Amino acid sequence: MTATVRTRPRPYQNYVYGYPHKTAYRPLPDRRSLREVWAGEPVDALSLYAHIPFCEFRCGFCNLFTRIGAPGELTTRYLDALDRQAVAVRAALGDRPIRFAATAFGGGTPTYLSAAELERLCDIAERRMGADLRATPLSVETSPGTATADRLAVLAERGATRISIGVQSFVPAEARSAVRPQDRAEVDAALGRIRAAEIPILNIDLIYGIEGQTERSWRYSLDAALAWQPEELYLYPLYVRPLTGLGRSSSPRPAAEAETAWDAQRMRLYAFGRDHLLAAGYEQVSMRMFRRPHTGHGLPGSEFADYACQTDGMVGLGCGARSYTAGLHYSFDYAVDMREVRGIIDTYTRTADFTHPHVGHRIDGDEARRRHLLQSLLRAEGMDLTAYRDRFGAYPREHFPAEFAEFEDLGWLDPDSGPELLRLSPAGLSYSDALGPRLFSPAVRAAMAAYEPR
Repeated sequence: MTATVRTRPRPYQNYVYGYPHKTAYRPLPDRRSLREVWAGEPVDALSLYAHIPFCEFRCGFCNLFTRIGAPGELTTRYLDALDRQAVAVRAALGDRPIRFAATAFGGGTPTYLSAAELERLCDIAERRMGADLRATPLSVETSPGTATADRLAVLAERGATRISIGVQSFVPAEARSAVRPQDRAEVDAALGRIRAAEIPILNIDLIYGIEGQTERSWRYSLDAALAWQPEELYLYPLYVRPLTGLGRSSSPRPAAEAETAWDAQRMRLYAFGRDHLLAAGYEQVSMRMFRRPHTGHGLPGSEFADYACQTDGMVGLGCGARSYTAGLHYSFDYAVDMREVRGIIDTYTRTADFTHPHVGHRIDGDEARRRHLLQSLLRAEGMDLTAYRDRFGAYPREHFPAEFAEFEDLGWLDPDSGPELLRLSPAGLSYSDALGPRLFSPAVRAAMAAYEPR
């Protein structure tokens, strides 16, 4: 009998940071109320996420839901709407005791808000939603130009435990190539202010695969970041997506040879960066995330270190935020094009009634299994097979036999994981952006394929 020979897939297909992706969301036909959606949902370990969709500029690779600038009183109107939404959501959760396991402010750039506006954002989280920001992890995203001393002081005083800053590259030519306008001195000054604010965890984002980037220049950025001794580092492969700055300036479909060369460059730089950080004493958490051992131990909320996004719900506030329940993931409209984004934000600020979700995706048993597997398997530590079986009644190999046969043929699974642990091999971890999409359901694949970028 001849063994099946599988063609190795392209390694960079889709970054799976949440499943299903928002491009699979569609208008909800029945429009159940939030009270109905959240009825019976566990609320003892929720995650709270507030989305601030404003930036000073838009990087060439960015396809996040954000706009450049906030003319007039737009930030005030946006926070007014966020406040109204929080009141509606908290009422929908009922009078049950609620406990938040973690809070995050993302975007966009939350620190685009002024110090006083950040105070108001924290007040909404605490007074409207009931989150205790000083007793649970609070993560906030920032940028070099907005990480000012007064903003950081507010966040430190209100209990921020983690600041994440997008640097992408410490090499000026590479930053320009990625359409990331920034000055190296400004970056270092921002990092100095973050360290001075004594927020416990500093994360620095870097990108590999930029045109002209080499192992030598990549090492320069890695070492420049390591000089600040960050508790965490995220290494992101560059993607060029539709409607982004880089996407508009690129040819519609690069030649196959160019795609192959770019894949090889990114794989080479990924391996170099991984090995460099491991040699510096960091541990690998996922394909992208690296952290210093014992990061977060002893901090407020450290009892939530094993918070499981696979099983626990999330409350999202803001027009770019997603909310998760066991049976429904929902949000507002998603767009990348600046005119579309502006329109969605304007609609959000005029909204008076936040009692019904707008768009989303139903989560049935099959989707729940896929999400649990994706969110667990893509972590370097692997997945507890017993926990999966206890939740779903069988082992994942029984639910996804064809996918597991492929993963084994490609050498993506660690054969030495043990009987109750499913873990990726180093090769499998490096192919996370190819493995993840293989676990998407046919319905999600069809919805994403039918989505028209806007």
